[in-house]
Amino acid sequence: MLFCVTANHRNTDFEVLGRISAVAESTGRALVSEHDFVRGAVVLSTCNRFEAYLELDEPLTGGAVVAREAVLEALGEAAGEDAHALRESAVSLCGDDVVRHLFAVSSGLESMVGGEEEISGQVQRALVQARTDGTTSTQLEQVFQRATHATREMRAKADVGAGRRSLARLALDLVDTRVTDWATVPVLLVGTGSYAATTIAALRARGARDIGVYSATGRAARFAARYGVRPEADLSRAIAHAEIVITCTARYVVTPDDIPDTARRIVIDLGLPRNVSPDVGELPGVELLDLELLGRHAALPELGPGAHELVGSAAATFTAERAAAPAIVAVRRHIQDALDDELSRLPEDAEQARAALRHLAGVLSHRPSVRAREAAAAGELDEFERALDLVFGITVDHGAHGAAEAGGAVSPAAG
Repeated sequence: MLFCVTANHRNTDFEVLGRISAVAESTGRALVSEHDFVRGAVVLSTCNRFEAYLELDEPLTGGAVVAREAVLEALGEAAGEDAHALRESAVSLCGDDVVRHLFAVSSGLESMVGGEEEISGQVQRALVQARTDGTTSTQLEQVFQRATHATREMRAKADVGAGRRSLARLALDLVDTRVTDWATVPVLLVGTGSYAATTIAALRARGARDIGVYSATGRAARFAARYGVRPEADLSRAIAHAEIVITCTARYVVTPDDIPDTARRIVIDLGLPRNVSPDVGELPGVELLDLELLGRHAALPELGPGAHELVGSAAATFTAERAAAPAIVAVRRHIQDALDDELSRLPEDAEQARAALRHLAGVLSHRPSVRAREAAAAGELDEFERALDLVFGITVDHGAHGAAEAGGAVSPAAG
């Protein structure tokens, strides 16, 4: 069974999300190593959400309740009181609801900036991290890969304002009225991650030319050479030169001590946990914009027509395939058993006959597989399975073993 606990900008305080994101890295490993009923875990932690996706053993008495407690316990030791806050705010999802949610998350439909592009990469990186940690599973691999495929399809077919939706662009939209000429405004980026690259693109789209970058981990020179900006070695000196400071790093927190003077400047904090101490916003001359403020004041255009429908259709197709998989496995086993019987009767040198029979078996299994998925999508899978039993004497196994094998009957998109 697929299960998810989600805490995000819609149901959880940003301060809590920030602290949780700082300790979430080991959650997946703890869940898999400490709980036998957890087959796999993928943890997604971004600037406005914490989500744990699990594959659970079935049957599991009180599965959703037990799994939710396991997630909160895995966080508990490191997160302290914040784990208790999640008990009140986080939402639990099971089965097909997990599929629909992940597809929507990956496509940016659940983001603070609807349709934003960064989240799809974050979803993919969460799966890669789970592979590295050895915590992923067959079902989680399938649903994450198909979510990525659905995202690509949605972006190719629906108008989601390609290249115009991100937290960085939203933040710059909010300060546009304070800027007379972007070409003359010195800007400093603190951090060299994916958000920094997105921010540079957004700045250049507005005409910004004077862009510096600082990295607490010494990556500024390489990043600057790649993106054609100026590397900065001293943060305080770089801030003194800048009128706009944008932070997007997990490695440093800007404090009042880093602000060298009382000149007017805008500081934009895109990090979670916070990259900028709230005390910075109390300094003379500083206007501090953080994620919480962006979420309250974002004025966003509606997503283009078809985005929600495309993602919903992709999720429905995948859930139908999952539901139909045990029946497909049963049909293929039935045909394979008959094939093996016939092959055993052939002489050893009858290679052409063997090849022809194998081809025929593949042809015979194709149409029932298609019909099974169609029946599942139409809510008629029970009737399909009864027909298999009535006509061929095929009994469909819905047990855990059958469900695991069923994954092989579905062709996941490459991630």
